[in-house]
Amino acid sequence: MAPPRLTGALRSFSHVSKKEDLTEQFCDLKAKRLKRQELFAKEGLTWQKIVHFCTKHQDKAEQLAVSQELKSLLLAAKQIVGTEHGQEAIESGAVFLFETFHNKDHVGTEDTRAIKHMFGPFPSSAAEMSCSCVARLVAPLGDSRVEDFIKTQSSRHNPQQGSSFGRNITFSYDCYTLDPLENLPFSDVHDETSRLDFLNFLNNQQSGKSVATEDAPSSGRSLGSGDGAILQREVEKYLEAGNMISSNPEELYTSLFEMLTSHISDDELQNELFELLGPEGLEMISTLLQRRASIIDSLLSTPHDKTGYQPDVGRKVSGEVTKPAYGCQVTIHSEKEKQMMKMYRREEKKEKKRVKGTDDGDFLDAVMTFDPREMRAQREQALLNARCEPLLTRERVYERIRYPNVYDSYAEATTAPAFVGGARMLLPERIRRENNKMYEEVEIPPNEPMPIGFEEKPVYISELDEIGQLVFKGMKRLNRIQSMVFETAYNTNENLLICAPTGAGKTNIAMLTVLHEIRQHLQPGGIIKKDEFKIVYVAPMKALAAEMTNYFSKRLEPLGIAVKELTGDMQLTKGEILRTQMLVTTPEKWDVVTRKSVGDVALSQIVRLLILDEVHLLHEDRGPVLESLVARTIRQVESTQSMIRILGLSATLPNYLDVASFLHVNPYIGLFFFDSRFRPVPLGQTFVGIKTINKIQQIHDTEEVCYNKVLEQVKAGHQVMVFVHARNATVRTAMSLIEMAKNHGEMCFFQPDQGPDYGQCEKQIQRSRNKQMKEMFPEGFGIHHAGMLRSDRSLMENLFSKGHLKVLVCTATLAWGVNLPAHAVIIKGTQIYDAKRGAFVDLGILDVMQIFGRAGRPQFDKFGEGTIITSHDKLSHYLTLLTQQNPIESQFLTSLADNLNAEIALGTVTNVDEAVKWLSYTYLYVRMRTNPLAYGINHKALQMDQGLELYRKELVIESARKLDKARMIRFEERTGYFASTDLGRTASHFYIRYNTIETFNELFNSQRTEADILSIVSKAEEFEQLKVRDEELEELDQLLCNYCELPAAGGVENGYGKVNVLLQTYIGRGEVDSFSLISDLSYVAQNAARIVRALFEIALRKRWPAMTYRLLTLCKVIDKRLWGFAHPLRQFPHLSQVVLSRLEEKNLTVDKLKEMRKDEIGHMLHHVNIGLTVKQCVHQIPSITLEASIQPITRTVLRVRLLVTPDFCWNDQVHGSVGEPWWLWVEDPINDHIYHSEYFLLQKKQVLTGEPQHIVFTIPIFEPLPSQYYIKAVSDRWLGAEAVCIINFQNLILPERHPPHTELLDLQPLPVTALGNLEYESLYKFTHFNPIQTQIFHTMYHNDTNVLLGAPTGSGKTIAAELAMFRVFNKYPSSKLEILLCAVHRRKKVLNSEIHSVFERRRL
Repeated sequence: MAPPRLTGALRSFSHVSKKEDLTEQFCDLKAKRLKRQELFAKEGLTWQKIVHFCTKHQDKAEQLAVSQELKSLLLAAKQIVGTEHGQEAIESGAVFLFETFHNKDHVGTEDTRAIKHMFGPFPSSAAEMSCSCVARLVAPLGDSRVEDFIKTQSSRHNPQQGSSFGRNITFSYDCYTLDPLENLPFSDVHDETSRLDFLNFLNNQQSGKSVATEDAPSSGRSLGSGDGAILQREVEKYLEAGNMISSNPEELYTSLFEMLTSHISDDELQNELFELLGPEGLEMISTLLQRRASIIDSLLSTPHDKTGYQPDVGRKVSGEVTKPAYGCQVTIHSEKEKQMMKMYRREEKKEKKRVKGTDDGDFLDAVMTFDPREMRAQREQALLNARCEPLLTRERVYERIRYPNVYDSYAEATTAPAFVGGARMLLPERIRRENNKMYEEVEIPPNEPMPIGFEEKPVYISELDEIGQLVFKGMKRLNRIQSMVFETAYNTNENLLICAPTGAGKTNIAMLTVLHEIRQHLQPGGIIKKDEFKIVYVAPMKALAAEMTNYFSKRLEPLGIAVKELTGDMQLTKGEILRTQMLVTTPEKWDVVTRKSVGDVALSQIVRLLILDEVHLLHEDRGPVLESLVARTIRQVESTQSMIRILGLSATLPNYLDVASFLHVNPYIGLFFFDSRFRPVPLGQTFVGIKTINKIQQIHDTEEVCYNKVLEQVKAGHQVMVFVHARNATVRTAMSLIEMAKNHGEMCFFQPDQGPDYGQCEKQIQRSRNKQMKEMFPEGFGIHHAGMLRSDRSLMENLFSKGHLKVLVCTATLAWGVNLPAHAVIIKGTQIYDAKRGAFVDLGILDVMQIFGRAGRPQFDKFGEGTIITSHDKLSHYLTLLTQQNPIESQFLTSLADNLNAEIALGTVTNVDEAVKWLSYTYLYVRMRTNPLAYGINHKALQMDQGLELYRKELVIESARKLDKARMIRFEERTGYFASTDLGRTASHFYIRYNTIETFNELFNSQRTEADILSIVSKAEEFEQLKVRDEELEELDQLLCNYCELPAAGGVENGYGKVNVLLQTYIGRGEVDSFSLISDLSYVAQNAARIVRALFEIALRKRWPAMTYRLLTLCKVIDKRLWGFAHPLRQFPHLSQVVLSRLEEKNLTVDKLKEMRKDEIGHMLHHVNIGLTVKQCVHQIPSITLEASIQPITRTVLRVRLLVTPDFCWNDQVHGSVGEPWWLWVEDPINDHIYHSEYFLLQKKQVLTGEPQHIVFTIPIFEPLPSQYYIKAVSDRWLGAEAVCIINFQNLILPERHPPHTELLDLQPLPVTALGNLEYESLYKFTHFNPIQTQIFHTMYHNDTNVLLGAPTGSGKTIAAELAMFRVFNKYPSSKLEILLCAVHRRKKVLNSEIHSVFERRRL
């Protein structure tokens, strides 16, 4: 424990310290902690110091050799420590190994034990390797020099002292005279040189003994000179022996002093001291117990420091002596106590005067450094002021509104605040806290269930209508929460927000709303009109989307409702989407679907129910996507006046009213909040914060705490799931737990019971090829992660559910994908590698809640237990998150520009005013009004701009300027209008950030090579956070040499070079070892494909033919993970590597293979039977033939009729069941320009029947005529599948330059009776049509051909249009007629009135 600081109360009302300079930068507790952590990290022996020590005073050649040895030592440490804890832990492990082996030439038993104790099981080869490395490193340096270096640096030999306590306090020298009437108990000694330092305090005790006895002979203390120094000497001796390396001497002094001065007996004290000091401190314990009284007396004698205080007399009077007085404390006494104290001081003063016979007034005047009367007056005034002020000035206190469906015990909590991990928070009653040297633990017991109310009635499935009974077949009744929500969910159209704990049955509430929607479209005969509605379920993760798809599919199958998954992994065709009534998707995927204004817009317009799962994700990185979705949906509801119901499902969150407001939920009807009292199995939560800062010690302590927690549960007869955050950490943790159990002789608790089916399970395990699984099963341990085979994972799940495994060590995928509960779950460590950020980050609250949701088995347990083991500085973070203390804030500002661009591209926002209105639909707007300071809005600005209209306008204009600069929109600031560009639409459809588009604008042009393209993609902002770590350099170098076919710009030292290397490794199907690189590779692969697709679209829009072709090929290269020069047959996974290699060696192209017979192919490949398979594959590669015919329409416009004939065999397993997509473009090779491009789908039916596809389009031509254009068709999915057709212009005859007008024939004027309809004839006041009308009458009135009529004004063109309308009335009497008028404004009214009169008379 650190020594206490001078109380704030004393400083505030005295001149002991300088007043705070408020102009200085504000330094919060978190920043101070980080600074302190960095300081501690530099103390003692560090890896950097070892590197510097080994490499200094050496020439280049020696330095190179030393660097190699140091790398080897790090590699050995990496094998022992593992990669999941990051580089810091590996370096810390290397330091430990250096310290262990610096004076050894082989690995001894003691060393093995020390390493095993610190790291758990480890490969012996790594220990030997590290020992030999250290031996080679220290050999040229000399033993004595290395020993001296370690002694001076290592914390175990010379504990580093931090800055002395009190050193940073600036004292004021303003002196005040002491009123002689005030009797304050000051000491008689004043030492100018002493400091407020604990060590100094001890030294002064010894050096001041003689002075004290001379000046106060009657004090009754005549101690030996060594009594006060015993404690200091013993502590130093104990630490020098190498015990408690991580302990600070000052902390140890203080802890021991507290224990010695406590009221406990010597026997109890002996036990406590033994627990603290261990067997090494037996001698010290004996000395301290023998001299306990004299040490206490000695250390409680008058301290000699600048303030000249005597220990608090009031404490001595009451006999309460707990700890030494390091600084004076200001206490508030009642009136009676004050009188008692005054009397006591007066008596004591009289006694002193009688004994000494001298007046000490002058001396006291000199000693006095502040005026106690003034201090007391200030203190009393401050207390009086405080009494008049409100307790919490920052927040207004309103009377709490009661909502009918909100059950929030936290809002009504009256428990006292506690300080946990340094942060203030409200914790529930009955919590248990333990604080020791190793960790701080906070245990929150399970809540008592909420008593059932009078009006609460369970809803039985038998009471539901037929549809409800069909869907909930097999269930007896709805649970408590579902019953409470039932009426609103099943029988109304209200928007809902359901906040309930994980596992409370929110999915069935979603089902109730789905059934309500289906019932809306139910016809009297029991027929559901399936084409009238769509339901969209937005799940936060792909794994959860798959689980929800299975659940809803099974439940809705009796109704014939189709449920499909629509995620990045599961694409659906338009036909499939049309045939599906319920889509389960992720926020990003649905955002992309609704961003596209063409094609998918019809889909988003027939959505009638939008279900948003895990709404509390609003405060995480993906929050802006949810905000964008909800804002778009609600605006659609308002603009189209259609009904879209929104259901928000969430874990319990504190500011549910804000979220309800954002989702447009009526809080009196649709807001349901259930706290943890409604959990089906109450959950007890334990939070453990490991205190040590040393990384290796932290890993060791975490393992130890984890083992103790696991053992505690297993002893109680429960099963435990231990969650770790890396696949290889599952095996490492399980082996470590087994090793610890064996060492403690507690293996018997873990071994499975030999039940009747145990033998069968053992046989199943033996069949598995997973070696670790086989080793662990007899010990009662299992592992589970996504890298294992599906069969092995299922086997582990099965064995755990049957009770054969006591402990299952797994990754978070188990919590998401599989519903496998256990009585207790333990989260071991909270650092998880996030490729999106390129660093280790804290485990997200969503994952923690999901994992804790697995604690407690509803049918067996009365309560479940969840434990999270983290570092001490993260303890308060997880406590506030899991006890719902932190309101969730919006993250929308971070991606405002990108979302604004999406809305402009969609056409829903066309100017600044509309954008300002759009922002008012976001959660950002709700939170900005509630908590303006968090978003940089001061109180004054809020008062002047209540609706934040100006602030929103400012945000919009700033974002619009950024987008305009990136050429994604055109922004006219004067009028405030936006116009989308091709670049902006592409960025919106492909989810590209505007910074990336700026990079493209700067670097991308039509001359770039494939290597340049990869370099540009690597510089995208999406990869900006991927940094190169020192430990990755070696592996990246190997990947560069082995798998990179193109030069990687920037090399492995730069972030973008690393991205380039990883992308080429992915294409080349390279193997990656490092844990962080595997995550980075997966992230790069996912994003690069999308970015290259966007670049392809940009090149197509810019009409660059060569670049378009290059990029389309690169898209396929990334999708197929094959280089463009590879043989096209490599796209068939069932062909062996040997066959493919031979095909490449013999240079057998697809065209050659098509001409060869199957037996010829077999002989060429030295494998007769493979010939048929190869021949089939060759004919399955998509191939088409193109035939083009051209027809000039004018001298500048040419019509092209293209006949596309498929020439390949269809196979559903290879091609799917829909069609093959192709890109088609017409390019001018001389001008390097594309004149026309389009995307077409070759349907399966066309391929099977050989039916050609007709494509007609027009292209421009210029004079002089070019020699030829190329029509190029390239497959969107297959490498090596393309066709070219040449359009030759040599024999093309163009129309005349100025074609003559149509000759007006000399015809007899036609009478109106030619209409043959009295009603039509009555419309006209004239008897005959004019010459133009006469000439066109037959074409207009008796034909359906299209007509272009060009004639002067007043020549009767409107009558011609009426003739065409009469034709429609005669031929198609029941059809609707749409007339598009493209007339000059002043003629519009006349035409409108004429056409209106025609319709009126027609109706008559």
